[in-house]
Amino acid sequence: MRAAPAAIDEERVDLASIDLNADLGEGDPFDAELLGIVSSCNIACGGHAGDETSMAETIRAAIENGVAVGAHPSYPDREGFGRQSGFLRGEDLYRSLTEQVTALADVAAELGARLIHVKPHGALYNDAVHDHELADVIARVTSEAPGNAALVGMAGTELEAAARRHGIDFTAEAFVDRAYEPDGTLVARSEPGAVHSELPVVTNQAVSLALEGRVTARNGEIVTVVADTLCIHGDTPAAATIARAVRDVLENRGVGVSALRH
Repeated sequence: MRAAPAAIDEERVDLASIDLNADLGEGDPFDAELLGIVSSCNIACGGHAGDETSMAETIRAAIENGVAVGAHPSYPDREGFGRQSGFLRGEDLYRSLTEQVTALADVAAELGARLIHVKPHGALYNDAVHDHELADVIARVTSEAPGNAALVGMAGTELEAAARRHGIDFTAEAFVDRAYEPDGTLVARSEPGAVHSELPVVTNQAVSLALEGRVTARNGEIVTVVADTLCIHGDTPAAATIARAVRDVLENRGVGVSALRH
């Protein structure tokens, strides 16, 4: 059973600013526009997508836009785009994730950027939310990465617990364009309505998460969700339009958008 999100921290409700992140370098056409809107990016580093060329291109654009650089490692499953649950475990997974994160960190260093965070991708992220062993591998890789990187994940889950065990910073993430279950986890992508595409739904969810620390689950229940950063998926249709609308509505409500610096 997946862990429920942590109780709301009242100090987080009165946010002066919040981070806005996107998963990039995956071959989608929206990266350039998104990098002019978001404050952090998670760059595919070879597991599900990406190579040295795409990493360098994305990092250069991130630097030009003042966007914080993070690694987006996954199960080494390019054919399935990292969305096959339980693909790999143990030391084999540790070695693959280390190779991915190190590759991204090395390219970033060559270009004058620092690795700010690590955010697992796809099925690895979802599996690690409730899997102690997987979360520990991800946190271990993050703790060994250059630059004192933080681990990004859902609050109150095994990912947060693993970050604490390994003595690394944890960044709590919520999703503006994904539907939630009543237990605070995401609706599986295989389910109808798992991804929000209507702008009013997305912007309302972004405001609710940033200002109230709450989201409406698909059954109508109000769920508490702690969030330091809000994610917009780069492969969502009209991703840049959605990101711009989210940033505009947040700023109009007095919430600034800025990267978290660790």
